[in-house]
Amino acid sequence: MSNLIITISRSYGSGGRVIGRMLSDNMGIPYYDRNLIYLAANRSGIDLKYFAQYDEDMKKKLFDDIIPSEKNKYISKNEIYMRQAEVIRDVADEGDCVIVGRCADYILKNSGNKILRVFIFANEIDCIESIMKKLSVSKSEAVKTINQINRHRSDYYKYHTEKDWTSAKNYDMCINTSEYTPEKAVEAIMKYSEIFRTL
Repeated sequence: MSNLIITISRSYGSGGRVIGRMLSDNMGIPYYDRNLIYLAANRSGIDLKYFAQYDEDMKKKLFDDIIPSEKNKYISKNEIYMRQAEVIRDVADEGDCVIVGRCADYILKNSGNKILRVFIFANEIDCIESIMKKLSVSKSEAVKTINQINRHRSDYYKYHTEKDWTSAKNYDMCINTSEYTPEKAVEAIMKYSEIFRTL
C-alpha cells in the first residue's frame, strides 16, 4: 500500500508551518521542513553549510548557478536541489509524513505514493498582523518582509516546476486561515486525508 504524504505550501504569515506541525503531532507521523537539509547533508556527504548557503542564496540570487566552496571549487545549486529531492523521495517511501515547502508536491508527483497537496493562505491584513506580532516589527516592515518572502517562494517554485505557486489547480486543498483556526484547518485536512487515501 502506498504511503500518504501531505505536502504543505504556504504564504508567509498564514500559519502553514504551525498547521504542518500540528498535523504531524495529531496524526503521529513525521514532520519535515528545514530538517530536510540536515538529512540531505548527512546522506550526500556534502557539507551542511552548502545546503544552508543554498537556502540563503536562493532568497537573494535565485538564478545564479553555483555556490563557491573551498579551494576555488564550486557546487552546483542544481546538485543541492537534486540532493534535497532525493531525500524527499526517500522519506516519502519510508512512510506517511508531512512535508512543508521545498517543491515536495512537484518532486513526489510520480513517486507512487498518495500525495495530498495543500496550500495554506490568509487575507493580507491577517498576514501582516501575524508578522508584526511574530517579528515585533512595524506594519511597513511586515509588508516588506511578506512581499519579499512570498516573491522568493513563488520564484523558487516557478524555477523548479515551471508552475504558478499560488494556482489552485496545483493543489488538492486550499485553506484560508483567515476563516479557519489552525485547529479547524488540521481537522479539515485530517478528515479529507482519510477520504483521499481511498481514492
